[in-house]
Amino acid sequence: MLQDEVKKAVEVMRAGGVILYPTDTVWGIGCDATNAEAVKRIYEIKRRDDSKAMICLVDSEARLSRYVRHVADVTWDMIELATKPLTIIFDNATGLAPNLLAEDGSVGIRITREEFSKELCFRMQKPVVSTSANISGEATPRNFSEISDEIKNAVDYVVHYSWQGKEKNKPSSIIKMSENGEFTIIRE
Repeated sequence: MLQDEVKKAVEVMRAGGVILYPTDTVWGIGCDATNAEAVKRIYEIKRRDDSKAMICLVDSEARLSRYVRHVADVTWDMIELATKPLTIIFDNATGLAPNLLAEDGSVGIRITREEFSKELCFRMQKPVVSTSANISGEATPRNFSEISDEIKNAVDYVVHYSWQGKEKNKPSSIIKMSENGEFTIIRE
């Protein structure tokens, strides 16, 4: 079932569509992170100002390196030693949809280790947007049953994998990393 769900989700995203899917943290709304029109749709679905950047997921260190011009050496240690999902905000992103980036050109990227989202990113062969499945300003749903029908009806495809999970997942830790290796903790 996982492979069928990944295949369908990738088809939808490659056609410019938006999906609702499980991640290593909370359920996310996602699309091809290089497609500006798809990213715009997510902002519209969330009723979110596009000056608020969204993060994206990748499946590996190699893929991360393709979308960030410089990754400080300490970053690799932090990723390896992280005991829970870690989103890192990098300066000077490249190759991503311009409307995905913050005003300063930075972007939050997380290497996912969760089975479904990792396989999704691997099969997509690009970063996948991952933003919480809620209207901007509303509480972040911690599991599938808490996602509003408005969100479910607004996306092009709802992944059926992992619907049954009743666990209450949490958002990732976030740090902002400078090119010289200095960092600031944004969310623990």
